[in-house]
Amino acid sequence: MAMIVSGKEAGKGQKLAMDAGKYVRYTPEQVEALERVYNECPKPSSLRRQQLIRECPILSNIDPKQVKVWFQNRRCREKQKKEACRLQAVNRKLTAMNKLLMEENDRLQKQVSQLVCENGYMRQQLHNASVATTDTSCESVVTSGQHHHQQNPTPQCPPKDPNNPAGLLAIAEETLAEFLSKATGTAVEWVQMVGMKPGPDSIGIVAVSHNCSGVAARACGLVNLEPTKVAEILKDRLSWYNDCRCLDLLTVIPTGNGGNIELLYMQTYAPTTLASARDFWILRYTTCLEDGSLVICERSLTPSTGGPVGPAASDFIRATMLPSGYLIRPCDGGGSMMHIVDHVDLDVWSVPEVIRPLYESPEILAQKMTLAALRHIRQISQEASGEIAYVGRHQPAVLRTFIRRLSRGFNDAVNGFADDGWSLMGSDGVKDVTIAINSSLNKFHRSHFNSSTVFSGIGCGILCAKASMLLQNVPPALLVCFLREHRSEWADFGVDAYSASSLRASPYAVPGVRSGSNFVGNQIILPLAHTTEHEETLEVVRIVDHGFNQDDVLSRNIHLLQLCRGVDENAAGACAQLVFAPIDESFADDTPLLTSGFCIIPLDSRPDGPKATRTLDLASTLEVGSGAAAHTANETTCSAFNSRSVLTVAFQFTYENHLRENVAAMARQYVRSVVTSVQRVAMAIAPSRLGSHVGAKQPLASPEAHTLAQWIFRSYRFHIGVDLFQADSQTSESLLKNLWHHSDAIVCYALKASRLFCVPSIFNFANQAGLDMLETTRVALQDITLEKILDDSSRKVLYAEFPKIMQQGFAYLPAGICSSSMGRPISYEQVVAWKVLNDVDSPHCLAFMFVNWSFV
Repeated sequence: MAMIVSGKEAGKGQKLAMDAGKYVRYTPEQVEALERVYNECPKPSSLRRQQLIRECPILSNIDPKQVKVWFQNRRCREKQKKEACRLQAVNRKLTAMNKLLMEENDRLQKQVSQLVCENGYMRQQLHNASVATTDTSCESVVTSGQHHHQQNPTPQCPPKDPNNPAGLLAIAEETLAEFLSKATGTAVEWVQMVGMKPGPDSIGIVAVSHNCSGVAARACGLVNLEPTKVAEILKDRLSWYNDCRCLDLLTVIPTGNGGNIELLYMQTYAPTTLASARDFWILRYTTCLEDGSLVICERSLTPSTGGPVGPAASDFIRATMLPSGYLIRPCDGGGSMMHIVDHVDLDVWSVPEVIRPLYESPEILAQKMTLAALRHIRQISQEASGEIAYVGRHQPAVLRTFIRRLSRGFNDAVNGFADDGWSLMGSDGVKDVTIAINSSLNKFHRSHFNSSTVFSGIGCGILCAKASMLLQNVPPALLVCFLREHRSEWADFGVDAYSASSLRASPYAVPGVRSGSNFVGNQIILPLAHTTEHEETLEVVRIVDHGFNQDDVLSRNIHLLQLCRGVDENAAGACAQLVFAPIDESFADDTPLLTSGFCIIPLDSRPDGPKATRTLDLASTLEVGSGAAAHTANETTCSAFNSRSVLTVAFQFTYENHLRENVAAMARQYVRSVVTSVQRVAMAIAPSRLGSHVGAKQPLASPEAHTLAQWIFRSYRFHIGVDLFQADSQTSESLLKNLWHHSDAIVCYALKASRLFCVPSIFNFANQAGLDMLETTRVALQDITLEKILDDSSRKVLYAEFPKIMQQGFAYLPAGICSSSMGRPISYEQVVAWKVLNDVDSPHCLAFMFVNWSFV
């Protein structure tokens, strides 16, 4: 049964429905009533459609089947409309990318021509040299060299007086020319960055420098924003460059061509405690080209370039920004094509040799600056176009502010600048942990706290315990994922409770750090937001206490605002970070944040050996819980893997003056305990302990997961008579891989021995689509109940069909609406429920497959 819409009637805004060979004309009033219901619920149930007909007299002459067909076709039109918009966007992007690739091809052809000319010249020089060996006179060689020198005279730069605008404009024009030669020319030898391939779904074309002065990165990408808006965002470097501490605008000088010259002073954070921070004195030139492109180019002002050079700042080493910037071209049909070039010299010889790769790696520069700018603009573009939907009361701008404050708080703690009020405390004789204190809270409040209630007492301050260490053969992304999902392996609930007490007026005694795992509760991770490529995730962690209490001073629940970034193992040079801060339950927009956490930066480029794609289910290796078994090592396979990374740990605590020494001793002991735990985890997940045979994107590779995948697949075939999916082989690894990547959401919940539906139904498995649908993680999955996600009508249907499922083994549930863990409504066309049997044919759990689900 289908709806037929003629072009003439569609032009009049009227719809036709067909039932039993008869055509029914929908009036505009009827269409309006149906549209109102559709906006509320795109997939109304049969009862809802009948209720609609009863409540709307204008629909009384419409058969319920015709109403059902109208909703089906309306959903189809909506889907086609979205698909058409998506294809149009893809087409625009492919057109722009094609243009970009053609320009890149032209650039490469010019480079080839230049290399051919240079090769011919070198051949001629070699030939002249060979002739000179048979001639006692070197006149021919000298003459040839002089002739070449005369043909290619050194260009004479016009005199620049940095003390007047004309001189600064000359510097700016020179910077513009050099920047354009890097953005679209051959001034730098570019090589494509590993893992960044062009395509309709890629963020853009990314390249890094090869054999050039300093380190450089270049990116080209398309965004759906106008050039002026893109320029405004890029100039606000503090909003997207996490390592930028401050960017002060000193002077603005208008130019005659409609542009302007700005003199800037920028400070950047050091990535570890082992090196000093960097600062820059920068000239920024903004202008328009003849073709309508907008250009923002920058370079450092040094004695060699001319221009005012500011005084040296304590705690900072002067670095140089070589000609860099942004070329923003308007695209046909709207949007902008961006060319980004970042080129810096970070004075690598001023840092210890062991961490020099941090300052010599163009991949790290690309991840921290170039790609960060491109991703930030792309995120804002998608938010503005409605491609990204946020739930909850916090707006996207507020969530981005939280991310920025968490990053800034951690960087300030690691660097401990004196002008922020930080000073070092004496050590206890062992220099592995550095203790810094800050009692100048009037300065500290400026960037971290908007409320003085955090330090309501007199004589309070902040203490930071930090340390850096070298890790061998540990993928940073894998380690951060483990620290995030297995907090019990390194955290102490007493210390978490003490940190949370800074948000309360009641005092809290300084806890003692006990050896071993002291995490007596469990954590529930509640996602808040993530970026389009999932390189950053903002979430709330609720820590539930099961046995810790101190005179009922604290609530038994602790809430942390947590930021996790850099969990893609295939991203070359990506920094992996896990930072968090205690928050109260109100979670106000101006809530104070005292950030602690971990940062892991790779020192080497991508490993030469197998990919670091091991399981996160490390209970057997770490001997956690009951029934832990030793994991078989695979040293032969992983011996080729060899990488280094630097780990930085920083934890911040509040203190009162009379307890400062006690807090310092606790913090020092706690950081040492955390470092020991991280080392133990690192040894467990290093290739020398775990084999690399586990495929990528398979976070569940324990024997239990393999067994459950076999049971799910076998039970589906037994009850329904067809295979759940087409597997290449019947091995447990193949079944688990196919189950994990199945397009429909598959979730399981455990069965109790008695009173099946009188107790909450606890989920114990979900594939990737299931986790995406529920908007949760594997750790938080067990805290979601089936009753919580289903609406009333769906629950009634499930309760009615439950005896059939248990007796017959399966059932088909009709289309309906459920909700994710974040409260977002989800529509689905059908639910297939079946009973999962174990090896002795006893019920193990129930599996539910949500077919063709989508967010409403």
